[in-house]
Amino acid sequence: MTQKAKILVLNHHQIQQKITRIAFEIYERNAGEKQLTIVGLTGMGYVFAELMVAKLKEIAPFEVQLIKVELDKSNPKIEEIILSEHGPLEGKSIILVDDVLNTGKTLAFAMVPFLELNVKKMEVLVFVNRSHKLFPVAADYTGYELATTLNEHITVNLDPNASTVHLH
Repeated sequence: MTQKAKILVLNHHQIQQKITRIAFEIYERNAGEKQLTIVGLTGMGYVFAELMVAKLKEIAPFEVQLIKVELDKSNPKIEEIILSEHGPLEGKSIILVDDVLNTGKTLAFAMVPFLELNVKKMEVLVFVNRSHKLFPVAADYTGYELATTLNEHITVNLDPNASTVHLH
C-alpha cells in the first residue's frame, strides 16, 4: 500500500498573512456597516471564522457577531442544519465561512436558513478555493486559489501555533 505524498501549500506565516489581508478586505467592503455576522461551518470552517472575527475586532470599528452552522459536510440535508444562534439577523450582512470550497454543495445548503431570514446581503469566504464548481456558489473572499484534480485533497490545519495547508 503506497502512501500519497503530502505537499505543503501554505505554512503558518503565510496563513497568518492571508488572514490579515482578508480581514482588511472585508473591512474595506463593509466599512459602512454597524454590525457584521460571521457564520462558520462545522469543523475548520468555524475555526477559520473564529480567526477572522478576532482579526476583524482588532482592525474594524463595527460589531462582529459569530455564529456556527452545524451540518454533515459529506451529506448535507436542509432539515439537519443547526445554527448556534438565531438572533435578529433580518437586514444584517452575513459572511458565510468555510475552509475549502470544492463543489459548492455544502455552502449552498448552509445558505438556506439565512435566505429565509431576509438578510441584507450574504457573502462567501473560503480559505482555499479548488474551483470545482458544481453548484452556483462563488467565493467573494479567498485566501488561496488552487487548481486541483478531483482525486486530490486539501487539508487545512488552523492550529494556533502551526497552521498549514497541505495537498494530498
